[in-house]
Amino acid sequence: MKNRAFIGHYHLMLLPGIALLLVFSVIPMLGIVIAFQDFQPTLGIFRSDWVGWDNFRYMFSLPDSRLIFVNTLVIASLKIVFGMLVPFVFALLLHEVIHIKFKRIVQTVVYLPHFMSWVILSGILINMLSLEGIVNQIVGLFGGEPILFLQSNSWFRGVLVASDVWKEFGFNTIIYIAALTGINPNLYEAAAIDGANRFQRLIYITIPGLLPTIILLATLSLGNVLNAGFEQILNLYNPIVYQSGDIIDTYVYRAGLQEVQYGLATAVGLLKSVVSFLLIAVSYTLAARFANYRIF
Repeated sequence: MKNRAFIGHYHLMLLPGIALLLVFSVIPMLGIVIAFQDFQPTLGIFRSDWVGWDNFRYMFSLPDSRLIFVNTLVIASLKIVFGMLVPFVFALLLHEVIHIKFKRIVQTVVYLPHFMSWVILSGILINMLSLEGIVNQIVGLFGGEPILFLQSNSWFRGVLVASDVWKEFGFNTIIYIAALTGINPNLYEAAAIDGANRFQRLIYITIPGLLPTIILLATLSLGNVLNAGFEQILNLYNPIVYQSGDIIDTYVYRAGLQEVQYGLATAVGLLKSVVSFLLIAVSYTLAARFANYRIF
């Protein structure tokens, strides 16, 4: 009886989290019926006219539909690739640092941007990348012409990817640092005795030791292939760069809240959610197969 009462306390601790999940995640899912309605706020969900698949047909007939899906895939894929590559390289470099105090200071400094919101960081970036900003001042010192980083379709995607990597790479480095600590140090000592230099130890010990972690992160990242960063883009983009920066989430925001096309916006969001769910299922299957990762 005591053990049951003890376990019951843990169940009670779960109740606030379950309540939040129900209120903010489960119950709002009932709103997906709007995707099949000509939704009118004055009539509500129960009295709005049903239109079936018309919102989805209209979505695919729009000239912007292909553009936003392509932008989402390109931006999200670039963020995933560089978001894995940069932390991996940085972790390897940091691992080679002998001075422990210096290593800890550097690691702390680089992951601090992770805790800053995009509202703050976007303001900093807008000032830095403006025509009179520090970046264009440096470009001018080398004889270059000022660049409209946030008003050019040629530069905007690069700014998005670079700023996202800068914000997150320090925090993501922690995963690789943790994996590096799991490598048996005796392997390095044995390799040094056998005459292996640092580069050879990196190639034959460090990278193979990190390979399971790399495979796991790569497969799990498939589930985020349609998440290109709503908050970041919303705070940085403008109508001039819609061609290169408009993604599914920002389109849903504009169509639903600004243009009052609730049915269309819900249809686009529902399609994205279904595709994301399928990608997550595929990613976990691949993670279980190639990295022996399982939730249950």
